[in-house]
This record gives sequence, structure tokens and C-alpha cells, in this order.
Amino acid sequence: MMEFMPSIEHKGWTKHLSREMNGAWAIAKKDMRIYYFRSNIIVSGILFPLFMFLSFAIGKNAPPKTLVPGLISITLLFSASQIEPVSLTLERRVKTFERLLSAPISLNSMIFGESISGFLYSLVIALLPLVVGIFIFDTQIVNAPILVISMILTSFCFAMLGTLFAAYPTETAGEVMAILNTVRLPLIFISGIFIPISSMPQIGQKIALISPLTYGNDMIGYAFTGNSLFSPLIDISMLVIFIIIFHLATNYMYKNFNE
Repeated sequence: MMEFMPSIEHKGWTKHLSREMNGAWAIAKKDMRIYYFRSNIIVSGILFPLFMFLSFAIGKNAPPKTLVPGLISITLLFSASQIEPVSLTLERRVKTFERLLSAPISLNSMIFGESISGFLYSLVIALLPLVVGIFIFDTQIVNAPILVISMILTSFCFAMLGTLFAAYPTETAGEVMAILNTVRLPLIFISGIFIPISSMPQIGQKIALISPLTYGNDMIGYAFTGNSLFSPLIDISMLVIFIIIFHLATNYMYKNFNE
């Protein structure tokens, strides 16, 4: 009789995991269907990072291979964190948010599902500067596996950041965006995109260490140039740490401020 116990427990755990993943994917599909083509998502997720980058990059005497990684990094930052604040605030307004919290899946799966929608959206949008860099500016990729890993981790990290800020209990997306932009905009300037971290004053270099964009941009730059401030292993480790921190903080926020 005891021989069958591990098998029964394993089957129950597998079934539970499958149910949680299906629930998370259902939430992600809902967001993709409803929010991907909203005008504010397109403007803030695509056009805003593009024009911001061009305003600083035009006139700089730098080869495209040093500019394209920065554009990809900014695109991932804004597009990955754009879906969740819009979707969750709108669902609070139409009173469907409570259904998410009371769904027969764990809070972790709900958070994961909301983050997946921003994650997938940003990966698709980030392909635009990547394709332009390769086929128009003839930018070479030195390490394709590192580029794939860096884009996946960076995208999911900022999708989780968007879900964290969307936990703010409001029915107005503009409120969440205003708070979120007080974080996103400074990250652009302290993470080595426009000014190399090695060229920053000492205080700036220390602040850059607490920015997840620093490690994402560093690894993306390494994939194109072969040069980086940190090793890819350090960049990967730090992005994973930030993902865990954002997830734990998001879990706490939803438990304590959305009941």
C-alpha cells in the first residue's frame, strides 16, 4: 500500500500545478485579447520609448551596434510594464477584479498570469528594434544565446514590476502610470544606456547597482559587442533576484491592499 503513496502524491501535485498554470494562462490570454491594441498601450509601450531614445541618440557619434542595445532595453522596460497597470485598474473600475482574486487559483498564479501578458507583449515589440538593427544598420550579434536569455529575463523582470505597481488600489490607470514613471524614467539615466556606467561619478555607479535595467542592458550590450561591465552570470543572477523581489513584494501588496 505504501508503495503507491509517492505516485498518488506526485499525481496530485502535477494536477495542481497544471490547474495553476492553466489559470495563469487564461488570465494572460484575457489581457492579450482585450488590452494589446488599446491606443494608450501602443503610445506608451512603443512610441514613447522610441521618441525618447531618438531625442538622446540623434547627433551622437556612435556606431549603431552601441545604440541598438539601448533601444531594445528601453523598449523592454516600457512595453513590459505597460499592460498590467491598465488592465488591473480597468478591472477594478468595472468590478471584475474581485473575480480574479476569488478565482480557484493561487495568488501567485494570478500574479504570474498578469505578468505573462506584459512579458509576451514586450518580447514582440522588442523584435522591432532588433530587426531594424540587424537588417537596416547591419548590426552584428556576437552571442545570440545571451541575447535571447537577456531579453527573456529583462522582459519578465519589468512585467513583474508593472504587476507590482498595478497593485496600488486605484481605479485610474493614470495614477499608477504617474507613480510607475517616477521609477521608469530615472532608471533610463542611471543604467548605462546613454552614459556608460564607468563614466559616471562614484555615487552614480553605486546607484546603478540597484537598477535591474543596469543588468539587462549590460547583458544585451554584451550580446552585441562582446563587452560588458559585469559577467553574464552576474547579470543573470541579479535579474533573477529582482524578479523574486518584485514577485514577493507584489504578493504582499495584493494580500494587504486589495482585500
